[in-house]
Amino acid sequence: MAIAGYIKEIGRGANGARALSAEAAETLMAAVLDGEVSDLELGAFVLAMRVKGETLDELIGFLAAAESRLQPIHSDRPVVVIPTYNGARRLPNLTPLLAMALAQEGANVLVHGPGSDPTRVTTAAIFRDLGMPTAQNEGDVHAFWARHEPAYVSTAMLSPALQRLLDVRWTVGLRNSGHTIAKMLNPCTGTRVLRLASYTHPEFGALMGAWAQRQRVDTMLLRGTEGEAVADPRRQPRMETWIAGQLRTEWSVPAHEGVVTELPVLPREIDPATTALYIQSVLSGEKPAPAPLTRQMQCILGALEELDSAQHPREAAGAGA
Repeated sequence: MAIAGYIKEIGRGANGARALSAEAAETLMAAVLDGEVSDLELGAFVLAMRVKGETLDELIGFLAAAESRLQPIHSDRPVVVIPTYNGARRLPNLTPLLAMALAQEGANVLVHGPGSDPTRVTTAAIFRDLGMPTAQNEGDVHAFWARHEPAYVSTAMLSPALQRLLDVRWTVGLRNSGHTIAKMLNPCTGTRVLRLASYTHPEFGALMGAWAQRQRVDTMLLRGTEGEAVADPRRQPRMETWIAGQLRTEWSVPAHEGVVTELPVLPREIDPATTALYIQSVLSGEKPAPAPLTRQMQCILGALEELDSAQHPREAAGAGA
């Protein structure tokens, strides 16, 4: 499929480019993921979108194409889905700590991201040092959940096509729209899903809020730690939780204002082995969890309880009788 017509619309520069409709964006992303475009067209697409930036309609269309090509994972209980595509550069990557703490409380937690990244300390590497291998199929995911452990799946398992798009980064040197939609994915069927989504720039956070509202998404949006959807352990970030497209203040937290008077004790090194040891010490109770992560976990568990009650109203009524 030739995509020159789409490139002509989106490739006119930051000021002259035209936005695609959701339908056109879905068609374009479908062609990209299905390998129906040449390498030259693919490069033109990712660079044009990088310059232009995605609109809400384009994100909705791109996401629809990606989700229709996912390997689904079934659950009959609500799932917390945590994307992990940035890793650590300066601070410890505490996504595994959040995931494991939630799982210990009985939540079904699905974490997805790349198997490796030579420039960052990935969640996958930390999980390996914690003795938790990557799930290879849906059966592995359910086995982790049965043990009250988070399941980590690679993007390549969920969608080889999406992983190929992400890998274009190593050729052109820039992230692309695939990285954005990867952080918005819902790989689960049969249940409500609370997606954690992080943003760096406030305008993108507003775009994510508009997405949650229009698509009636269940999600927690926060300015994450180096791009990871986990609260900064040093200072409470703003966290907004949307249930069926409605902002829920009871599961949201304002950002900490003013001077931070006390900092948590964090490991000095951020390598996987050191981070894994720190996570183990927190989970065992030897060291306290950073307060922002504890608050994030409380909000997530509260939102999950609401989703579970909505999904199983008779069971919830019986439990309260």
